[in-house]
Amino acid sequence: MKLKKSVKKILILILFCIILIFSGVKLIKYIIYVNSDTYKLINRGYKENEVKLFLEKLDKKKIESLEKSKKNDYLYNLLNQKYFLMKNLDKYEKYLNENPDESYKNVVAIINTKANYNWYNKKQTKNSDTSKGNLILVNKFNNLDKNYEPSKLKKISIQYAYYDNFIKEEVKNAYEEMAKNAKEKNLKLIASSSYRDYNSQQILYNRYIVQKGTKEANNVSAKAGYSEHQTGLAIDILTDNITMSEFENTDEFKWLKENSYKYGFILRYPKNKTNITGYAYEPWHYRYVGKKVAQEIYKEKITFDEYYAFYIDNK
Repeated sequence: MKLKKSVKKILILILFCIILIFSGVKLIKYIIYVNSDTYKLINRGYKENEVKLFLEKLDKKKIESLEKSKKNDYLYNLLNQKYFLMKNLDKYEKYLNENPDESYKNVVAIINTKANYNWYNKKQTKNSDTSKGNLILVNKFNNLDKNYEPSKLKKISIQYAYYDNFIKEEVKNAYEEMAKNAKEKNLKLIASSSYRDYNSQQILYNRYIVQKGTKEANNVSAKAGYSEHQTGLAIDILTDNITMSEFENTDEFKWLKENSYKYGFILRYPKNKTNITGYAYEPWHYRYVGKKVAQEIYKEKITFDEYYAFYIDNK
């Protein structure tokens, strides 16, 4: 009888210990949880999916900052942008605070391409990386030396161009194939301007200043050294009896818009992208980047500036 009572006491003691251990484990887990970043962020008002993304992408310093500050209502949306770059996070946030009505997509694009600075900003301007070949970036922040001249310049056939238009050989071959295929559809493409050296660009830019004033000249033309035409990769394309301002309304433009990427060309200065490219919409200006990149830019509906910042300069 006494043995049975002893066994019973032992069993009760074991059960008590198990309960105590189990409770202790739960308590420890709870203490760990309430001291975790997850708990602290949720306690700040963030949702579980937001917390998960923060913990995946942000460093410890930024996490701790979020835990101590007022709920950030836009960080999650910034992190979800396709072209988000972690190195630019502080700049995104600063720009968004100063421009609260700007879309997250535009904020990322503007900061990535440095379009938040004044065009030709001396502190941001640098020499173009000519080692990038067909993917060289020339814009209002990346310039070429006045003596730069691309290799293997070839004259474009007068069948598809006005007289004395020269371009890089690879571009010439791609353009003539494109123009030939367009002709088979009763469309006539004419290269009106292609390679221009530094001095030619200087003359053109100065002419625009005289005609339109400096502000408007900067909107429609590049300073010498900052023009894509000096790379030997850009072609202004028109058709018969049409001015530049009328080209958008032609069948040739409609065909180019949907097919030029197949030959390695992109519409370099698209509509509604002036804040990124620095130039007014130019339906006639096409830039050769090669078939693979042209297809990606066409599919993603971005400018070359955005592509370069994310896929090339970010490597």
